[in-house]
Amino acid sequence: MGEIKLSTEGIRFIALFEKLTGATVKDCIVDDDRLIYVIKAGDMGAAIGKKGDHINRMKKTVDKQIDLVEYSDEPVAFIKNAFGPVSVRSVNITSRNNKRLAYVEVSNKDKGLAIGRNGKNIEKVKLVAKRHHDIDDVILQ
Repeated sequence: MGEIKLSTEGIRFIALFEKLTGATVKDCIVDDDRLIYVIKAGDMGAAIGKKGDHINRMKKTVDKQIDLVEYSDEPVAFIKNAFGPVSVRSVNITSRNNKRLAYVEVSNKDKGLAIGRNGKNIEKVKLVAKRHHDIDDVILQ
């Protein structure tokens, strides 16, 4: 795992999120109109809250879209978690030309959701995979 550097703004967003939800945050990426939180394994329920209470309160407080990714030490599990509701069939991590690549297979009906509007979902996965597991690129199949 690469070294994660948090901005002052990111640290403030982590403190706020942990205070509002009780979940433990491992990382926060501030990305224009959204925040991407990497949540400690097992804390996703606390992060979301009953009927989404915690996550919705956080969205209202910061007026930004919030994406949650459950952390895993295992890169394959982590990438599956990063895709959220998308059903991932398989993840194959290989090395080519000194780069670590993750080939992710999803069903044709889930490809649009995996990519997201303007590529936002796949960009999120690439960002967190690079930051937490030194994976240089994520390729959908």
